[in-house]
Amino acid sequence: MSQAERIVLIGMMGAGKSTIGASLSTLTGWPYIDNDQVVEQMVGMPTRDLLQQRGVEAMRAAESAAAIHVLTMPAPLIAGVAAGIVLDPAVSAQVHDGAFVVFLRARIETLAKRVEGTYRPWLGDDPEATLRKLYVGREPLYEKVADLVLDVDDTSPAADVQRILEAFRAAPD
Repeated sequence: MSQAERIVLIGMMGAGKSTIGASLSTLTGWPYIDNDQVVEQMVGMPTRDLLQQRGVEAMRAAESAAAIHVLTMPAPLIAGVAAGIVLDPAVSAQVHDGAFVVFLRARIETLAKRVEGTYRPWLGDDPEATLRKLYVGREPLYEKVADLVLDVDDTSPAADVQRILEAFRAAPD
């Protein structure tokens, strides 16, 4: 599978996948595909309902299937994929081989602040603690799958988008 004209954004919730994906879409004219939309189309319910009704394993399986599905969609495109796909080495390898992958890396404090007030019931009463628990061991997995690691704590989405486009254009096919 070729990386040509596919940019996939990975990172924890709150890292900016949707914001940066939409900005990239506006600049390139390529469609932005959001993981949650693909999951909902595939299983007929939002990820939060899937999690509540069928559990974590069913949600992870659906998110992995959605990531693989994005790789079969006609290019060019930009996609945000679920943070947990890096826990599945086979899916991670397919995503790495099938797209230019950007890891949007942010400190836990930044992530917690960004998700505050959003409807994410699985974060519970202490989003920062939950994010810390989810993030344990994932950073090296994100780095392994990524073609570009982008620290997004103290930057603007516009600057992040420019850095992504520069790296994407400079990457070998």
